[in-house]
Amino acid sequence: MAASTGSLISMQSRHGMATSRICRLKPVSLSNQGRSYLSFGLRSMPARSLRVSCAAKPETVEKVCEIVKKQLALADGTPVTGESKFTALGADSLDTVEIVMGLEEAFGISVEEESAQSIATVQDAADLIEKLVEKKD
Repeated sequence: MAASTGSLISMQSRHGMATSRICRLKPVSLSNQGRSYLSFGLRSMPARSLRVSCAAKPETVEKVCEIVKKQLALADGTPVTGESKFTALGADSLDTVEIVMGLEEAFGISVEEESAQSIATVQDAADLIEKLVEKKD
């Protein structure tokens, strides 16, 4: 037997962000033949934004960083991280095409032109690579 009482349960979507609200719910318990197996209570909480992101593995990001450094002929001490923007590293559109070609060769993938245009950071490239490698397998 399961029981629950409450006055409001709602889920809404605003600007692409999912929010939910649960207000004034009383404790819920599940039982079978008089034995209680699970009991929990819900309390009112302010609605918060939920953000789900899938980040590439650190080793993929590191490999992309090395490829970017090589393609742009950056000095050994130049820091390149997942947050590094290609433009901030001095890459122009031709450099970006060469970076994508280097990534395709290194990872054995093919990047569509539309996807390549959406890459702005090392992390963007690493996330796309993992997605494409997963599709390939």
